[in-house]
Amino acid sequence: MIFRTFMLTALLFSTSLQAQNSVGLNINNKDFELFSSIEITPLSDYASGTLYYADINYLHTDGDNMSSIGFRADNTLNHSQDISLSFGIKGVIADDFLAFPLTFKGSYILPLNDAIPTTSITIGFSYAPEVLALDEAKSYTDTKIEANMEIVPNTHLFVGYRYISTEYKEDDKTFNNAAYGGLKLSF
Repeated sequence: MIFRTFMLTALLFSTSLQAQNSVGLNINNKDFELFSSIEITPLSDYASGTLYYADINYLHTDGDNMSSIGFRADNTLNHSQDISLSFGIKGVIADDFLAFPLTFKGSYILPLNDAIPTTSITIGFSYAPEVLALDEAKSYTDTKIEANMEIVPNTHLFVGYRYISTEYKEDDKTFNNAAYGGLKLSF
């Protein structure tokens, strides 16, 4: 049911907007994650170079499930078009767990375009203190590091590592601590 809702939402967003959107999948031997990023900048009257995105994720890991939906603003640094920064917020839901972490993501496109296909390094961090955690949640933290290579136009292969900590009022749980690999399609 969650997978069907995820795919329907991604399809509706991607067909209603003429923007840079992406869908992807990453896996390892115990986990899989489906994700979609939909540019919603055309819905905004004011952008000034800033791109706005809606992100949808579903993570299945060793019997547990986590879903999130978020909104972020992304812009490149003035002095370097190879560095971009994103800030936003997302809602994260798991079994008896609801949190609204603030998110940060930084990406750097490696200056090797003459030697290899476009390659980037991305670091992401999200955190929700107790005031942004509801239900049985006390806090939420996630960290993600990823290397991405555009092997053909609009098709990316990537490898990465993610760490997700869900702190409940009664106990703490490392929700995920794993390396992964995947494929992303942009359109």
